[in-house]
Amino acid sequence: MGNARRSATGDAQPSGAPGGPGSRRGGGTSLRIVRLANFVTPSSGGLRTALRELGAGYLAAGHEPVLVVPGERASDRQTPQGRVITLPGPVLPGTGGYRILADRARLARLLEQLGPDRLEVSDRTTLRWTGEWARRARIPAVMVSHETADGVLRAWGLPRAAARRAADVLNSRTAHAYARVVCTTEWAEREFVRIGARNVVRAPLGVDLERCRPGLRDQGVRERHARVDEVLLVLCSRLSVEKRPGVALDTLEALRARGVRARLVVAGDGPLRDRLAQRAHTRGLPVTFLGHLTDRAELAVLQATADVCLAPGPAETFGLAALEALACGTPVVASAASALPEILGPAGAAADGAEDFAHAVRELLARPEGARREAARARAECFGWDGAIGAFLAAHDVPGPPVQLPLRGAA
Repeated sequence: MGNARRSATGDAQPSGAPGGPGSRRGGGTSLRIVRLANFVTPSSGGLRTALRELGAGYLAAGHEPVLVVPGERASDRQTPQGRVITLPGPVLPGTGGYRILADRARLARLLEQLGPDRLEVSDRTTLRWTGEWARRARIPAVMVSHETADGVLRAWGLPRAAARRAADVLNSRTAHAYARVVCTTEWAEREFVRIGARNVVRAPLGVDLERCRPGLRDQGVRERHARVDEVLLVLCSRLSVEKRPGVALDTLEALRARGVRARLVVAGDGPLRDRLAQRAHTRGLPVTFLGHLTDRAELAVLQATADVCLAPGPAETFGLAALEALACGTPVVASAASALPEILGPAGAAADGAEDFAHAVRELLARPEGARREAARARAECFGWDGAIGAFLAAHDVPGPPVQLPLRGAA
């Protein structure tokens, strides 16, 4: 391997691949943006999508994105989203395979070697120490808030008051540790506004409007999952406690109790899958569990074919799967406790609990099909990835394309 050098992980890396301080494409205007993320698995959903699309966008804008994530073994490779470095990280028990970058010394050495111009971190718990590292290194750093702290704590059973107090402490430390905190919605900003943080900026995520489109609707796929006279519901979610997937099953049961012939297809995997499958079997509910769909085109066809998509997670700060459903022309019923009502606008409905979800599904289905599908697509078109990438680059003080944030509830 005479034309190879050692990578940051100790593996061989092709010569000419970016790496090491001073390696900048395109001269002085090209920045190395090192991104750190935990809780990413091969079956991850929204976070994995966001990391991939933002990395590809940074690369297209002439910058050098480097993503560092945990995995089973070390690797260092070039991808369409830029350089991706995997460091060995332990699995967190009870999370269905989530790993973390637990070796601080190794990660700090890697950061020193990479010599980032900007640091972007997508984990405000185990990686919060990187904010102080960046400050000492005089590197501008941002933390991206992909979930609400109090929402996750409540989802895991902490009482509301205790969850809020703990979240305020965590968020205060986060805001102090980083130059900026990036929130994807106004709703997500609120817990930082509550503590008086002044370094919070808003940058929405986006959706691939070409990959996700109404024209993908497939009658054959529909017939595979539901009869002509049945309503096809779809849940695209990681099957974990904080996502509240059980609400989807309860919604199906509530609909059928009211005489609505409905079926549910679940696209996603996680630690609750076996328990949910057993619940569906015990209650005699027509639920199909597809597991994690690695083919994103297949997932888009399913979303376009559904009558209604369900998004019951109460701690969602954006909800990429729901936005993809809208882009496919399918309305969404989402948790009223999440940020999704802000994203959905008039193209969906907000609900609280299974009975409310069932009522919202019936209300959406009462609208003319063409009108509800057109409204869903129109809403999704407010959230292209170009605008999202521009907003994230602006959070890094990097010039990008003009960004227009959608108004809350606007069509």
